[in-house]
Amino acid sequence: MQTVVAAIALMLVFEGLLPFFSPSSWRSVVRRIGSLADGQIRFFGMASILVGVALLLLFFD
Repeated sequence: MQTVVAAIALMLVFEGLLPFFSPSSWRSVVRRIGSLADGQIRFFGMASILVGVALLLLFFD
């Protein structure tokens, strides 16, 4: 359970870096994401999942 909490905490830290250091860039990225079609957003979500799983397998297998 401690590892899961640490992973979530790190994810939140990384997710917060761009809005903290460059809020205008973050706002622009969010606008562009909002204009994408559902299929495009799903593609990026799936790509993110696959990269995450690959990294987990690479470093923890």
